[in-house]
Amino acid sequence: MFGPITLPFGAKMLFNTVRLKPGVTFEQVEIAVGELCSVVKETYGGDKGGFIAGQVFKFSGFVSDTGSLTESRTADDHYVIVTYWRSFEAHEQSHADEIFNSKFASLAAMCVDTKELGYDMLWQGESRM
Repeated sequence: MFGPITLPFGAKMLFNTVRLKPGVTFEQVEIAVGELCSVVKETYGGDKGGFIAGQVFKFSGFVSDTGSLTESRTADDHYVIVTYWRSFEAHEQSHADEIFNSKFASLAAMCVDTKELGYDMLWQGESRM
C-alpha cells in the first residue's frame, strides 16, 4: 500500500486538487480518501480498468523562490490526488461507475472545490546513484 510505484512511459496522469471546507482537517477525510483509493486500486487496477498507480500529497506550504515566476508566493492549503492510467477513456469510465461515485461523494461532501486535470507524459527518468 505504501510501496514505490513504476510507471510505463506514455501513462496518462490525472492531477486532482482538493480544497477542504473551512474547519475540515485531513484527519477527518482520511478514511474517505483511503476508501476511495482502495476502490480505485481494487476495482479498476490493471486489466480490470486501466488504473496503474496513485499518490496522495498534502501541500507543505513551500513555494520555491527560484522555480516560481510570479511574484505571488502564497497558495491555499490543499491536497492532491495523483493517479496514473493507461488512457483518459479508462479513467472516465471508472468515474462513471456507481462504486466510484459513492466513495467520491463522501469526500466531495467535505470539499469546497476539486479540480481534476489530465496530462500526457512527455518525459521520465531516474537519477543514477
